[in-house]
Amino acid sequence: MTDGMFSEVLKTFLVKYGKEWDGREKHKIVGKTPLEEAAIIVEDYGLPCAKHEFVNEVYSMFSDHLCKVKALPGANRLIKHLSCHGVPMALASNSHRATIESKISYQHGWKESFSVIVGSDEVRTGKPSPDIFLEAAKRLNMEPSSSLVIEDSVIGVVAGKAAGMEVVAVPSLPKQTHRYIAADEVINSLLDLRPEKWGLPPFQDWIEGTLPSEPWYIGGPVVKGLGRGSKVLGIPTANLSTEGYSDVLSEHPSGVYFGWAGLSTRGVYKMVMSIGWNPYFDNAEKTIEPWLLHEFDEDFYDEELHLVIVGYIRPEANFPSLETLIAKIHEDRKVAERALDLPLYSKYRDDPYLKITSSKGQ
Repeated sequence: MTDGMFSEVLKTFLVKYGKEWDGREKHKIVGKTPLEEAAIIVEDYGLPCAKHEFVNEVYSMFSDHLCKVKALPGANRLIKHLSCHGVPMALASNSHRATIESKISYQHGWKESFSVIVGSDEVRTGKPSPDIFLEAAKRLNMEPSSSLVIEDSVIGVVAGKAAGMEVVAVPSLPKQTHRYIAADEVINSLLDLRPEKWGLPPFQDWIEGTLPSEPWYIGGPVVKGLGRGSKVLGIPTANLSTEGYSDVLSEHPSGVYFGWAGLSTRGVYKMVMSIGWNPYFDNAEKTIEPWLLHEFDEDFYDEELHLVIVGYIRPEANFPSLETLIAKIHEDRKVAERALDLPLYSKYRDDPYLKITSSKGQ
């Protein structure tokens, strides 16, 4: 929930020492206790301060930003779902108890949903020791073997398994799923969790293979992509630059989405798109690759394109062959085409954003 904000605070903090945070230590500190984080950064950057000084100053700065922190995609949906079904939940983190409570105070309904909160300052040893999870199970009056842990850090996965619990990993860093092999399942985001696999009540909000969302918006001139849409896949995508949309994209996990596309001089069309690194091609950068579901006679590079995204289909995935990738993309097209005829989604065809010519998103 807070990795992005913590990175922003570190950038500001390191400037006064003439250092620049480039994220290279991010994989080292994910899931660590505050003092462990401090030790890593102080040593790696050669900072002239003690660990406790680092913690006091950085976490003071961090506290000032907590009101801006947004939950991970799918977190509010999952918490509300489990809470409505009376499933007991605990929040067990390597952060200190006071920091955890401050974080969740800005998330509507979270404080009431978690009957137990355990911080690393309440047990002898933080993760990867199982102490935090064992203490959480004890306070919930649950057997560890009957508990499910959902974790975003490698050390959290190790801790959950050491506690004798089942663990679903939701990696907090992109393209790092190979580091989570100890988990019972690794998913791309909380949108992909299937609670029924773990004996929990299933979600009931999927509609004909799609998960509805509040509409969100991306727009800009069509740019040249990686040259593989038409040439390699036979699927002409109309790529958009990710510049200026880092905040929007951070709120939506990589995967396949659908909605409506407006071209400034041509009209409005059904659309399915991928956002992410495309594991089959192993993109170096995150891309936005919409496929307008219409046969065009010519390219339209530099033309203004506006997208209204209304739902989610699936996570991005790797494929054993180009043929299976192409088949899956065409399956996504069929899912999107059918869904966009439903009143739930078809009403957004008239969204004003599709008819304006500004290159800025909402």
